[in-house]
Amino acid sequence: MTDIWENAFAERQEMWGLEPTESAIMANDFFKKQHIKNVLIPGIGYGRNAKLFVDNGIKVTGIEISETAIKLAEKHFGAVMKIYHGSVTDMPFDPELYESVFCYGLIYLLDFEERKKLIRDCYNQLQSDGYMIFSVISTNSPNYGMGKQIGENHFEIQGGPRLFFYDEEAIQKEFGAYGLMEFFEIDEPVNKGVNSPPFKFWFLKCWKGHLS
Repeated sequence: MTDIWENAFAERQEMWGLEPTESAIMANDFFKKQHIKNVLIPGIGYGRNAKLFVDNGIKVTGIEISETAIKLAEKHFGAVMKIYHGSVTDMPFDPELYESVFCYGLIYLLDFEERKKLIRDCYNQLQSDGYMIFSVISTNSPNYGMGKQIGENHFEIQGGPRLFFYDEEAIQKEFGAYGLMEFFEIDEPVNKGVNSPPFKFWFLKCWKGHLS
């Protein structure tokens, strides 16, 4: 996994542009309403989503597997956020408890046990009344079924990563025990600077104070 993303960022640099995702914009609006002051971002990449939170007064801490991506974040955004270098499968990287967690994509690149651990680790790093938001690719996305099928809703893209596509059942199975509040589908452009069909993502919220 390290080599795949290190090579991707080394070759393609800011491959998704510098504009924040729709998911990040929606999360930022929600966090502002909840008066969130800090956020943990597993898989922060080169910081295109994180910058939006920083601009709105939210302190950002990130985790990123690619050293090149971290250097790109430093180049564009300076030292306004702390980024731990490593894999999210090795969480936690600090003993802090955060008011919020935002995880865009990422989790669908992991296998089942790794996904379970990531959700649990994120939840465990929330404060008692904290929120976590995940944005995951949907089985209704136009790229569903591409590549070699390696499991239910799980496909290996030729020359690329493995992708697990979520449906409602998978969301309930993996997030239901972690204060799942709501989830709904959104259109998520791949790159706002490129004219291509958007993916379908699930936007889901969990609250540590929610008794599920």
